[in-house]
Amino acid sequence: MTRAQLAIYLIAFCFSGWAQSQVPAASPVASPATPSAAPTSGGIQGQNIFEVRPDADQDPKYLAQTNAERAKVQPGNNAPMWRQVGTGVTGLSSLPKSEAPEAGNLIQPFVKYPGSNLTNAGEAWRQVRNNWLIPYGGSLLIIVILALAFVYFAKGPMKTTLPATGRKIERFTPFERASHWANAIAFVALGVSGVVIAYGKFFLLPILGGTLFGWLTYALKNLHNFAGPLFAVSLVVVFFTFLKDNWPEKGDLQWVLKGGGMLGGGHAPPTNRFNPGSKAIFWGGVFFLGLLIIASGFVMNKIVPGLVYERGTMQIAHMVHAVTGVFILAMFLAHAYLGSVGMDGAYDGMRHGYVDEAWAQEHHEYWYDDVKAGRIPAQRSNLAAPNQTVQI
Repeated sequence: MTRAQLAIYLIAFCFSGWAQSQVPAASPVASPATPSAAPTSGGIQGQNIFEVRPDADQDPKYLAQTNAERAKVQPGNNAPMWRQVGTGVTGLSSLPKSEAPEAGNLIQPFVKYPGSNLTNAGEAWRQVRNNWLIPYGGSLLIIVILALAFVYFAKGPMKTTLPATGRKIERFTPFERASHWANAIAFVALGVSGVVIAYGKFFLLPILGGTLFGWLTYALKNLHNFAGPLFAVSLVVVFFTFLKDNWPEKGDLQWVLKGGGMLGGGHAPPTNRFNPGSKAIFWGGVFFLGLLIIASGFVMNKIVPGLVYERGTMQIAHMVHAVTGVFILAMFLAHAYLGSVGMDGAYDGMRHGYVDEAWAQEHHEYWYDDVKAGRIPAQRSNLAAPNQTVQI
């Protein structure tokens, strides 16, 4: 060890001894102070939820207690507050009522919709949907489809007994056919998407699985929203296009009494351009049900100006939309059947615009007579059917 290292060690040893001599003597240990009483006021007071009075509910005014009164006898029991929430009491909210009209309301007030119990509006709507709209609406659609299938396989399509003449009468102009097909395409898109949204979980979800069914439903929901305005506009065009030929006329009552020829045997009674069955679809489906389903759809899409969109408004709009949708689907299924495979020649009239004179005479004799008498032009548009003789 060198002299320098030895000197450093000696200095360090002396310094440590000096530092220990400077430590003051330890003072006697003070006796623990007597805890002071908790302050009786000021600050946040804690509550022990386990300090519950078992007999608190014996008070005659127990059920009428406010939340503050209940907290005094049963801390943590917030039943009075939730009971008020359950009855639809609206609290305070900083959101403007114009943007969030129900921001302070968690649970809707009690109502009784047709087919529901007296309960809060959300539960009442759920009962109507699950107990009535879904099962009975689906049953109606299945019954209609089975009935049409039975008629087709039991009786077959309605035939034209008169021999074809080769002479054609223009039944629908290009504009009439364009408006009809635009409306029909939109209707099919709405019908398919609506059925999948309402009933798809029963017959598609088990096959496709949750992920694929979710994406399909999401896509169809957007298709439904975009096809709705097209259906609305085209329906208005269809209504005014065919309005003049759908008023009651001679022969309509006789046609109804004979059930369109199905009662009493024989051929269907003479009718005008549209028979009473078509007129019933026009006024019942196009006008009445069409108006309801468009109006309720506009409400659910929130495109009606000036309307306050509360949950109750949306629930009522949905119920109207669902009921109307089921009936209009059932009605237009019958219309599509008769206009396609149910009657020979009917589809050709809407696809090409022309029908044979024999078809017109057998199914719409009064209209045929007006054409032959010159009261209605046999050719109403500028486009004649190719390779066909048009009766002028």
